[in-house]
Amino acid sequence: MAVPLVAVVAFNHFSPFHLSVPCIIFGDLLHNQKLFELKIYAEESGPIRSNEGLSVKSSLSVEELAQADIIIVPSWRDPAEKPNQIMLDAMVEAHARGNQIVGLCLGTYVLAYAGLLKNHKAATHWEFEQDFINRFPDVELDCNALYVDDDRLITSAGTAAGLDCCLYLVRQRYGSVIANKLARRMVIPPYREGGQAQFIERPIPVSTQDARINKLLDYLRNNLNKMHGLDELASYSMMSRRTFTRQFYKATGMSVGDWLLIERLQRSQELLESTSLAIDTIAEQVGFHSTVSLRQHFKHRFNVTPSEWRKTFQGKFPRLASVELA
Repeated sequence: MAVPLVAVVAFNHFSPFHLSVPCIIFGDLLHNQKLFELKIYAEESGPIRSNEGLSVKSSLSVEELAQADIIIVPSWRDPAEKPNQIMLDAMVEAHARGNQIVGLCLGTYVLAYAGLLKNHKAATHWEFEQDFINRFPDVELDCNALYVDDDRLITSAGTAAGLDCCLYLVRQRYGSVIANKLARRMVIPPYREGGQAQFIERPIPVSTQDARINKLLDYLRNNLNKMHGLDELASYSMMSRRTFTRQFYKATGMSVGDWLLIERLQRSQELLESTSLAIDTIAEQVGFHSTVSLRQHFKHRFNVTPSEWRKTFQGKFPRLASVELA
């Protein structure tokens, strides 16, 4: 039986890392077992080069592209640029045949430009979340998922999430044993817990344009371990409760409770990454006053537990073996 044909789309100014991800996973990584037939399709004619000077050659025609079992767009050079319509039409044709179309990282834009993602769920790199939503409002973007599979349209978050997504495709075709074997060969985990929410940088603004609110924010940051009532905070800010709640929302864009929750979670992240404090101690220091409460809020927002966060982001360097020199 013929192995599945995987077509990887290359284009000028391609990212070597992004292109290499599907080429490694779907190439001959298991030398004694051929799992896929890998071919490169060039989005443009002529030499295809990366900014670093690497070049690749196309080994597929556009007609053959439309016949591929899996088409993978490993990234895209410019979210504002619509790709070649001939290629987009071939992708639509392939999907209509029942084949899988994959967009890794910004490759999701290419699927969206083809019209394939209309009224479907999708994922892309978190930094381009708002841009993608503005350009393609008819796509249901999952801003947390590492990858999404909706009706044979598979899209992933940025960079390393492409590995997760490609291993998922292998798992679909050949099961967990083969996918795990490939992951071990590459020395990567076969499956990662959590979504990309754990990697998104969304810092709260340190200050606002309201001097009284700025003074209050400094006070709250220095007293996260305490409980705070609206009447107390309004009095501290020398405002009525009604005026205070209105001014706080105007200055920060959120309620006091929402602001405190985000600030407490952000501080708990910092302590988990930089200290060896017990989780119940961290919960108390940041104002949750209950380890259960910290875990529930943390899991809800980041889709991982505090312990998993610490394991991921507080890397331990291995002790080097001592060597006696002769």
